[in-house]
Amino acid sequence: MNGNIFNSKGTRVAVVIGPEIFDLSGKKLFDLKGKNIYRLSGELVGHLSDASGSAKRLDKATDRLFS
Repeated sequence: MNGNIFNSKGTRVAVVIGPEIFDLSGKKLFDLKGKNIYRLSGELVGHLSDASGSAKRLDKATDRLFS
């Protein structure tokens, strides 16, 4: 699964490459399993409200992960 992640306001905040989420500078931030977002330590921290297609959206509660 590859594509962009947009926050609830429509601003691009991250990139998905395979099962990994990177910030816009290329630093790995999280792992992605299905719609679930995990810290690199394995802790579940959020989910994507829509994981289909190349544009993924965050719900407002998950926006805080990409500040």
